[in-house]
Amino acid sequence: MTLRSMTGFARSAGGHGAVRWHWELRSVNGRGLDVRLRVPAGFEALEPAIRERVGQRLARGSISISLSVQRDSPVSDIRLNEELLGKVLAAIDRIRAAGDFERPRPDGLLGLRGVLEIVEQEESETEVEARQAAMMASLDTAITGMIEARTGEGQRLEPVLRGHLAMADTLVDKVAASAARTPEAIRFRLKEQVTKLMDATHTFDEARLYQEAALLAQRADVEEELKRLKAHIGAARDLLASSAPVGRKLDFLAQEFNREANTLGAKSNDLEITRLGLELKAVIDQLREQVQNIE
Repeated sequence: MTLRSMTGFARSAGGHGAVRWHWELRSVNGRGLDVRLRVPAGFEALEPAIRERVGQRLARGSISISLSVQRDSPVSDIRLNEELLGKVLAAIDRIRAAGDFERPRPDGLLGLRGVLEIVEQEESETEVEARQAAMMASLDTAITGMIEARTGEGQRLEPVLRGHLAMADTLVDKVAASAARTPEAIRFRLKEQVTKLMDATHTFDEARLYQEAALLAQRADVEEELKRLKAHIGAARDLLASSAPVGRKLDFLAQEFNREANTLGAKSNDLEITRLGLELKAVIDQLREQVQNIE
């Protein structure tokens, strides 16, 4: 599977009999798969099938789905509520028995709430099933369109991500090759540290000297951090070539990148390595920002 973004948009339209509809799908970043539906009254029965269909084809993203429906011809009918009308007439007769009142006109009676009811014409089960099948097929078309949009965005993101990884790889190599990591440079800094320590005190503290030397050697040793950064870069490149959704794994790797870069910067006691470490953190931040949009 090609790398996919979580950003996409698609529409589709369809019709069956006297019913016309169109779907509108929007997708943005999301930690998981969150489907939000808006369907008109009378079509709520489609919601479970919609969620299932989306879940079968998408792994992540906040998905908004809107269904609009219109009918080419009215399907409503008017029905007289004879039971209610009878109660109204009986009440009128009781009122007239109590005094001299005229019997109300029919248009007045029909204007009373509930006397006339607007009802939907009944559709056969076969017609309903056929229409729902056509609507779901139209939804599939919209989902396919959105996947194509997300895939297109993913194809544009992939070279950007590979570029960030290449830059990170170059910076790690520069740190590894830095003259500040040579034994000569470490000995020179150790000599400076010892000189400062001796100048700061009139007594020779051998234990303090060993502590300073050990600390300096430890801070100069960033080999493990460099190896882990190299491993993370290789793992990220493998993920970009994977056939499965990799957004979560890339996000986790980006966090690991950041952790190693922070450790590298904390250990640095050389201006050049510090500068390279800051550049590396900037590249990692750019990588993390782009990874947030990968499915």
